[in-house]
Amino acid sequence: MRDDHDSSERKALGLKREGLILGIESSCDETAAAVVRGGSEALSNVVASQMNLHANYGGVVPELASREHLRNVVPVVRAAVEQAGIRLEDVDAVAVTEGPGLAGALLVGLTYAKALSFGLGKPLIGVNHLEGHIHAVLMEARQRAEAPMELPLLALVVSGGHTHLYLAEQKSEGVWSYRNVGRTVDDAAGEAYDKVAKLLGLGYPGGPWIDTLARHGNPLAVPFRFAKIKPRPHREGVSLPNKKAPAKLEEGEESFDFSFSGIKTAVLRYIETHHMRESIDARRRALAEHPDWRPGSDEAAALCDAETLDLIASFQHAVVGNLLRQAFGAAERYGARGIVVSGGVAANSELRRRFQSEADKRGLPVAFPSLALSTDNAAMIAAAAWPKFVSGDFAPETLAATPQLRLGGS
Repeated sequence: MRDDHDSSERKALGLKREGLILGIESSCDETAAAVVRGGSEALSNVVASQMNLHANYGGVVPELASREHLRNVVPVVRAAVEQAGIRLEDVDAVAVTEGPGLAGALLVGLTYAKALSFGLGKPLIGVNHLEGHIHAVLMEARQRAEAPMELPLLALVVSGGHTHLYLAEQKSEGVWSYRNVGRTVDDAAGEAYDKVAKLLGLGYPGGPWIDTLARHGNPLAVPFRFAKIKPRPHREGVSLPNKKAPAKLEEGEESFDFSFSGIKTAVLRYIETHHMRESIDARRRALAEHPDWRPGSDEAAALCDAETLDLIASFQHAVVGNLLRQAFGAAERYGARGIVVSGGVAANSELRRRFQSEADKRGLPVAFPSLALSTDNAAMIAAAAWPKFVSGDFAPETLAATPQLRLGGS
């Protein structure tokens, strides 16, 4: 709850009830800016993608990403303000991603946001990128005027850099709390998609390629398995429903952590034992000669034989199945009233279909972001800043980029 000091500070700053927040996001390879009103109405959401640049290298090159952010941040912010139909002076606060992410990339957005905040005389709000992904879903639910999902929520944040499970609760109007109840111990799910796509000679990013091509294969052709992960013995800050003491997972107790490096290795072994190198090399050469071919094109699908399509479908089936088991298992264990799935992998069509089907069977609400808000964007940053704006939780001048920033007890 806000105290008298917070209320006085807000009045002194002359903050409007309208709550126009300018969000800036630059944690990886998307330079984004957005204006969101009241944490629920996105007036603009502009994203400058670097996808084509990094596709030449099969992954994000940090130095190049930082350089592109420097080029893009000013015009992107201008475009967001213009599309929102406001003046820069009209915003009530500037929100920016402080982490996690690439150090150089974060610094570009953070430095510009601090300069704007100082120049405009408006408060600065630092936002955790992972929290932003969660609030992308909550913001769109408010836009649709839906009744809010009952709390606590189990949030699966799954992308190229993150695979986390959080128990999310709102303590008051301006305070959310997050408890990490599962995380990847090695590769993130999206990273596994990218690496497997690269092994198979497909384009970058790998998610859209695998998602599209998997529809043409047999998902049960290759029986991939996930090994059981030993539980972390002391998971601080995680408590069971209606229990005050932190939960301490004992030996043999279920873990909700993830590991995706093993399935990547299994795909590599399958490629080697089934002598698929020649076809992979041919596919890689064809895509290099035709960079305009996209995952959904007939030419792209024709590059893969039945064995490759079965391998792709089986890989995706196994990964989505693992995400589903861990998420719903954690939701049941910790008494979640609903599930929120967010991050770039949340755009995956099989994931959405299977999660919705399982949720319907269990009578448990599940929500996803729109495709536009699944990947990195600034509307989610401005939305996540809204509760902080309401409570007067503003960042100090010393706010710094934190590449390994954690959310909750992660």
